[in-house]
Amino acid sequence: MSYQLFNGNLNNLSDSSKTVINTINQYSFCVAERDNDFKEALMDSDVLLPDGIGIVLAVKSVTGHGLKKISGTDLHENLLERLNSNNGRCFYLGSNKNTLQKITDRLNLEYPAITCETYSPTYKAHFGDEENAEMINAINLFQPDVLFVGMTAPKQEKWVHQHKGKINAQFICSIGAVFDFYAGTVKRPSKFWIDLGLEWFIRLCKEPKRMWKRYFYYGPVFAWALLKEKLRNHPHSLPTAK
Repeated sequence: MSYQLFNGNLNNLSDSSKTVINTINQYSFCVAERDNDFKEALMDSDVLLPDGIGIVLAVKSVTGHGLKKISGTDLHENLLERLNSNNGRCFYLGSNKNTLQKITDRLNLEYPAITCETYSPTYKAHFGDEENAEMINAINLFQPDVLFVGMTAPKQEKWVHQHKGKINAQFICSIGAVFDFYAGTVKRPSKFWIDLGLEWFIRLCKEPKRMWKRYFYYGPVFAWALLKEKLRNHPHSLPTAK
């Protein structure tokens, strides 16, 4: 069974029911092949965005379907515009207090009609029941229209998948690095490099110690998975567009 990727317009996302939105790139695809809980979380997404040029090229190569890359940043900006026009509410769960304060400060300047709340959980691999209950309670007391979760993959997607039934928000979005991009604590490559499909290369140059494995190890792993699907001529596990 393949991942079903979003191939529409973010402006057309409906807020009529709770919607869990995740992203996938070549790195998360490879990790999910070894982590069944992560794979289940991605496949159970209501909306799964193709956030990576590798995914876009893979879909084109295997299925022949054209697909537009939609990043977590694109989603974040789109929902903030929507919230600002409707005097909406958003909640940021994750990262550290310094980053969350920078996000709040920027929101107040750029989107003054949005009401925002934040919560920085303890940095650890797994949360206990009491910690999970505290986070969920903080979210639900605030009653956000949108919950942004930034705990890094695959932790954030699995946390949302486990607790989404208890969370009261119209959109629940796992957007990871977008917290740092928007706060300015990590600078995202310019639109010039993004449009060329080379955002990954600039991030690698800026953070080689953190990013090298994602591209030099998982890049070939993803390419091998793509080659096997092409040889089978039966794309059962790589993503397809919808």
